[in-house]
Amino acid sequence: MTGIVDARLKELGIEVPQPAKAVANYVGYVTSGKNVFISGQITIKDGEVLYKGKLGDTMSVEEGQEAARLCGINIIAQLSAATDGNLDRVKRIVKLGGFVNSTPDFVDQPKVINGVSDLMVEVFGDKGVHARAAVSAPSLPLGIAVEVDCIAEID
Repeated sequence: MTGIVDARLKELGIEVPQPAKAVANYVGYVTSGKNVFISGQITIKDGEVLYKGKLGDTMSVEEGQEAARLCGINIIAQLSAATDGNLDRVKRIVKLGGFVNSTPDFVDQPKVINGVSDLMVEVFGDKGVHARAAVSAPSLPLGIAVEVDCIAEID
């Protein structure tokens, strides 16, 4: 039987990939009690790094939002692994931390991170409403535009 969240993902046309493997000395997520701490997810799809660039220079806010959304899909993949494939176990997206590779004068980090925030609400409904940070970074791994980490509560 398909769960409510899986049905919603299908309705939205979102395919959740296998979770990305760690590329250094860390793991994709850690579960502690009822909380899942998801490592920063980047803009990788089908093994290819997408959305390289710097907001305020080579990338538009809209492209940044698409990048943030892709990070969110990768967060959902980690959540799926943490819940043994049952995303209905997600009780709440507690907090997102958004990092935007941007020029010093770029001030639309919140608009960029709305790409992942909007996704979480689309997928999880009221359970997807969260606290968050949206900050600038002078550079990010592999030259990507956006990285997002997450804390979620599961049952």
